[in-house]
Amino acid sequence: MFARTGQRAVLLLVLALVVSAGEASPQSIPASLATPPVVAGLSPAPRAGSVFRNLDPEYHRASLWTRIHSVVLGGTWLVGERRVAALPLAAVDANALRANTSNPTVTWVGHSTLLVQLDGVNFLTDPTWANRTGPFGGLVGVGRYTPPGIPFSDLPRIDFVLISHDHYDHLDEATVRRLARTFNPRFVVPLGLKAWLEDRGITNVVELNWGESVTVAGLTVVCTPAQHGSGRTLIDQGRRLWASWAVLGSKRFYFAGDTGYYRHFKETGEALGPFDLAALPIGSYTPRALAHPVHISPEEALQAWVDLRAAKFVGIHWGTFALAREPYDEPPRRIAEEVSRRHLDPDAVWILKPGATTAW
Repeated sequence: MFARTGQRAVLLLVLALVVSAGEASPQSIPASLATPPVVAGLSPAPRAGSVFRNLDPEYHRASLWTRIHSVVLGGTWLVGERRVAALPLAAVDANALRANTSNPTVTWVGHSTLLVQLDGVNFLTDPTWANRTGPFGGLVGVGRYTPPGIPFSDLPRIDFVLISHDHYDHLDEATVRRLARTFNPRFVVPLGLKAWLEDRGITNVVELNWGESVTVAGLTVVCTPAQHGSGRTLIDQGRRLWASWAVLGSKRFYFAGDTGYYRHFKETGEALGPFDLAALPIGSYTPRALAHPVHISPEEALQAWVDLRAAKFVGIHWGTFALAREPYDEPPRRIAEEVSRRHLDPDAVWILKPGATTAW
């Protein structure tokens, strides 16, 4: 019994080290093979040597030891967590999703995974169908308490996939392998992730720096800034870029990925907006002293929506994995309170059930 407990503690310590988003020693970054078009008004990601940095010169994370201490002693999976419960799922009309060739829709699968349909093109954001997110194929890590809103087998054809960064809850190896086998979509990723995917036999990949763009299935996909970090092990911290994404067609869609609050929202709105829909994270913002540099609060998410000049807001990155300390149902309550306080249009702010599809 004590051996099992000790082993679990060691594995959790490894997880804390692995998922930390700090910076480490410089690592080599694979060079792009071609120069994609660049969008005016968006600067490439800064670097210190070969390690990527955030735009904010004052950006500073808590020390690695502080983060380990917080995760190991205060992680939700180590205490009697009673603040999580599976969210109610919406009924999915898989046939309607497959038949849709013209209407812009968005479906929340869970966490940061969205199925977006635009101009007859289907794409996913940060897809994960994992039951547990973490290293060693989810052997250790954080459990999923709300199942995916769409069964993988009910997905329509997927034309491309957007990945914001390499943390386990946003880049799930089993899921991307299955997507590649099933649909062979184009994976559009930040710098450094192409090699990671190719090492796993996924070769239909294009990688971009902030401000660069590519055309996929007739839509323009732009790599836009975020304030976060990267790394799946102790030795690859900061080696791969993190990003948000803009997808431009007959309508304009923005996906924030994981991010702290900074001026990049306003700059992206000025360069590419106004957007028709912005998907912004509203959960995993506690403990605030540690999360603030890399995860926005519900209130900051609404300010980011305003900065982006977006017509509609959809909340993501909540209600799925037991990643933080806030009660699982707190993010939508705080969104509603802030909408009321700021006299924003409540009909423009969407908190969807997993599996719910809405036109935008």
